[in-house]
Amino acid sequence: MAKKDKGDKKNKQSRKKDSQPDAQADGAPDLATAVTQAARALRTRLSHSLAGCGLYAGQDGVVLALSESDGLTPGALAQKLGVKPPTMTRTIGRMEAQGFVERRADAGDARLTKVWLSEAGRASLAMIATATTECDALATRGMSGKDVRNLVKLLSMLDRNLHGGAPDA
Repeated sequence: MAKKDKGDKKNKQSRKKDSQPDAQADGAPDLATAVTQAARALRTRLSHSLAGCGLYAGQDGVVLALSESDGLTPGALAQKLGVKPPTMTRTIGRMEAQGFVERRADAGDARLTKVWLSEAGRASLAMIATATTECDALATRGMSGKDVRNLVKLLSMLDRNLHGGAPDA
């Protein structure tokens, strides 16, 4: 039986590395892929938890934004949540049909329409908090409090960098 050449083994390992699309040439994971996959998994898990109270993906953000500042215009909501106004208009329409929000004319300027939380919307706040807490606990299982704080700090820095903000000193 012939001995295998050590070079064959190295060639196989290098071919294996090359076939991994989500790794950089130096073997480090691709940041964009890792962050995207983690964000997608987190959002999917949270969406499944929120489905029990009748909320769809992204609607929790609308409820939370209105709980902080009720009576926002659709444009202000869109800007606050980082979505386009037509997307927010469709979301508001769906949430109004579900009973989570109400649209009303502004008291000072009847040309303006503002969005308000309904009683069902307010009631969903506790369910959103529970779903978020459970999702966070699952996502950070095995991490120390310091690990979680560092992760949040690093993700915040990444977000600022991508939005063109100045890095902290």
